[in-house]
Amino acid sequence: MTDNHVRDAAAGDTSPLERRRRPGGRGAERTRKPAATKYLNLVNTLAKSTVLSEDALESVHDASLTILEEIGMDIILPEARDRMKAAGADVTPGTDRVRFDRGLIMEMVASAPAAFTMHARNPARNVEIGGNNLVFAQIASAPFVADREGGRRTGNQEDFRKLVKLAQSYDIVHTTGGYPVEPVDLHASVRHLDCLSDMVKLTDKVFHVYSLGRQRNTDGIEIARIGRGVSMEQMEREPSLFTIINTSSPLRLDGPMLQGIIEMSSRNQVVVVTPFTLAGAMAPVTIAGALVQQNAEALCGIAFTQMVRKGAPVMYGGFTSNVDTKTGAPAFGTPEYMKAVIAGGQLARKYNIPYRTSNTNAANTLDAQAAYESALSLWALTQGGGNFVMHAAGWTEGGLTASFEKFILDVDMLQMVAEFVQPLDVSEDALGLDAVRDVGPGGHYFGTMHTLQRYETAFYSPILSDWRNFETWTEAGRPTTYDHANRVFKQKLNEYERPPLDPAIEEELDAFVARRKQEGGVPTDF
Repeated sequence: MTDNHVRDAAAGDTSPLERRRRPGGRGAERTRKPAATKYLNLVNTLAKSTVLSEDALESVHDASLTILEEIGMDIILPEARDRMKAAGADVTPGTDRVRFDRGLIMEMVASAPAAFTMHARNPARNVEIGGNNLVFAQIASAPFVADREGGRRTGNQEDFRKLVKLAQSYDIVHTTGGYPVEPVDLHASVRHLDCLSDMVKLTDKVFHVYSLGRQRNTDGIEIARIGRGVSMEQMEREPSLFTIINTSSPLRLDGPMLQGIIEMSSRNQVVVVTPFTLAGAMAPVTIAGALVQQNAEALCGIAFTQMVRKGAPVMYGGFTSNVDTKTGAPAFGTPEYMKAVIAGGQLARKYNIPYRTSNTNAANTLDAQAAYESALSLWALTQGGGNFVMHAAGWTEGGLTASFEKFILDVDMLQMVAEFVQPLDVSEDALGLDAVRDVGPGGHYFGTMHTLQRYETAFYSPILSDWRNFETWTEAGRPTTYDHANRVFKQKLNEYERPPLDPAIEEELDAFVARRKQEGGVPTDF
């Protein structure tokens, strides 16, 4: 990514003293430029919040294992059932139903790594997963895209590429999360080839492959390998690609998802097992009941990754929220979602597995709802110990729409989160006793050396906040956050520079994509 924490359009770059003296200077837009790598490799050392006591946590854990033992899961792939049976699971003949002894589940889960590295084609973009590490991934899989001028529209390749470029442009967005919007103008048989090729060319970060059939996984693994310029043996030693495995709640894993686990885990690539358990719809209406089901489904998927390959990298995904009981529509950024996120973190830490969560909201436009629901989501996942945050930038309308303006708003909030989790500096210099001695009672600190040495980097400089006084803001046309975000994303796209790529790698990549297209890509129904 490029230097992403600058104030993107700043009128009047002046010092604090000059801003203080001029009319309307309060909040004049600023151009402070922290180092480009400031937001890489984030670590969250804050004490983790809890919503479950130790007894309550054990109750959820025990109930989850009871579900897997007594009710089981429908495993809709014969090969997967065979592997589970070979590992010791109880497969009901003639059906998809598989039941799991709790000892077997816990034995498998115990072999999953507590932490690992995902390797990007640019080693500076490698991301550490697990422990106290905090990694943000762009929105993924939206069918629609929106900006103020174009409105809400069906996903297309042009907007797909713009969103990928924006993800490259900000260090706080550590990985792409998938297709930020589904480019439906590309035929489904070859869409993954074009999209993943673009991921290699337009970014130098870790990216995602969809588990929508075995061939897409193997094509994605090969594209990632080519992009890094390494052998398959090195790829297996250094995980470079991740996939999201969603259970078909309640209590099912379908064929494409199971194939994805087999293809990815067998090659030591990263699997993120994520039940989508909406309380009152695909899970019990109580948050506790939904958490029990989430945990059962997650443990089943995680255990299967280890049946495929002991030690394969995997994450525990939580995506429990509630529905609007009047309409059935999903609700996000709610108090219930916050509790589920924090409880999910407790469960992931119990199993010593990295925790995936999400920055969510259900707003239809860039408004107060979009901001406060995302803020509550980020609060919960920060306090709850999230390691890998999907949909961190650009998510609106419950994930149906990728918004250019919301992407910028989210980047600003993510950077604020990153600043918040930094340990407070209480060094002798930071305590400032010499400055206090210099100023004494009744003075001010604007002109002290202590201030002058730090004023450019002392505080976070927001992308969107407008701190001008009312009169100056009015003279400027009363711009809103929506106006600022619209301006900033366009400016960032104008400033985008494609990251360097070895011409030999690009040639090999193009040849592979061309060959696979000539072979027809993957079979589809249309």
